[in-house]
Amino acid sequence: MKELHLFADGSVDTKSKVGYGAYLLVADTGLSLDQLNSQIKVQRFEQTSSTRLELQTLLWALGEVEAAECKLTVYSDSQNIISLPARRERLEANDFRSKQNRQLNNYQLYQDFYRLTDQQNCKFVKVCGHQASKQKSLIDQFFTLVDRASRKALREDKKLTAKTAKDK
Repeated sequence: MKELHLFADGSVDTKSKVGYGAYLLVADTGLSLDQLNSQIKVQRFEQTSSTRLELQTLLWALGEVEAAECKLTVYSDSQNIISLPARRERLEANDFRSKQNRQLNNYQLYQDFYRLTDQQNCKFVKVCGHQASKQKSLIDQFFTLVDRASRKALREDKKLTAKTAKDK
C-alpha cells in the first residue's frame, strides 16, 4: 500500500481574523527540501481563529488529496486535531455540545473532519513546532516548510493590507 505524508499548518492574525493555511503532500521522502518547498499549497481564510484555521487547513488539504487507496499519515502541531479521533465518541454522543448544552464553536468542522477521515486510512502524528534546527528530524524539517509558508503568506498579507490602508 502506497504511503503518503501530509503536513498541514496555519498562521492567523487574531486582530483581523485572517489566516493562511499551508499543506504539503509528500509521496517521496527522498526529495530535497527545495523540491518539496515548491510543492506547498497555501490558502487564505477569513473570520478564523487559530483552532479553526488548523481545522480549515486540514479539511482543505484532505479534500484535495486522493488517498483512498493509500496509507495517509497526517502531521500537525495542533493538539486539537491530534485529539479529535479519540474525542469522536464523546462529541457525537453529546451532539457536539458542551456540558452547558451549547453547540461547540467548530462543530461543523469536526463533523467534516470525521466524514473525510472515515473515507481515508489516516493516522495522526503530533509534531513539535518551533524547535531548534539541530533537534529537527526529517519529519520536523518537512513540517517547518509548511509552518514557514503559512507565516510568510500572513506577513505578506499584513504588509499589503497596511500599504493599501496607507495609500487611501
